[in-house]
Amino acid sequence: MNEKNKRRISKKQDASLASERVGQQLHTMRKARRLSIRALAELSGLSVNTLSLIENGKTSPSVSTLHQLAQSLDVPITTFFELEHPKKKIVYQRAGERQQLVFSQGQMENLSAGMPKMGSEPFITRLEPKANSGLTAIVYAGREFIYCLEGEITYTIEDEVYLLAPGDSLIFDAYTPHSWRNTACGNSSALLVLCPVDSAGDLPERYFMP
Repeated sequence: MNEKNKRRISKKQDASLASERVGQQLHTMRKARRLSIRALAELSGLSVNTLSLIENGKTSPSVSTLHQLAQSLDVPITTFFELEHPKKKIVYQRAGERQQLVFSQGQMENLSAGMPKMGSEPFITRLEPKANSGLTAIVYAGREFIYCLEGEITYTIEDEVYLLAPGDSLIFDAYTPHSWRNTACGNSSALLVLCPVDSAGDLPERYFMP
């Protein structure tokens, strides 16, 4: 067998594995929500046959199909491609080796990647000048803690304004409408701990992508 045929077979195998992974993720999420295939079909606008083929890894869904499913299940589209990793009891991270989420106004590092979610998620956030949470106030069930490491970050909680300089901290009930902005001339950074009551898996993305 020549090298070209080997590469073609390898690509087919990779595509097949990807389809199986997407199907397994879809099946797991559907069962976790106690939805029948027919119920998910009604929610997503897709046929029962299509969903069955996807779950069994018999077809590779298009991006638009995955988008419909993600909206129906209220998850980020990337959830379908996540690999299951064994949960850890201890996470040791060297500087520069942490999982990062880059957004338009800065970046954040996940300090607890690999640990089971148990009500709190710590992050190191780095904000570019003029970064802010947008026009709509943030509200979610839970609690929030922030410790300023560098620069100046201003939080507005209802009508109260709190200016955080290095060493200052703030903790509050997150169901109170709040917003944030970097009011330093340069970059700012902070230790942020989100403590949602439910398992809001996309909260960090929603929090930093207004």
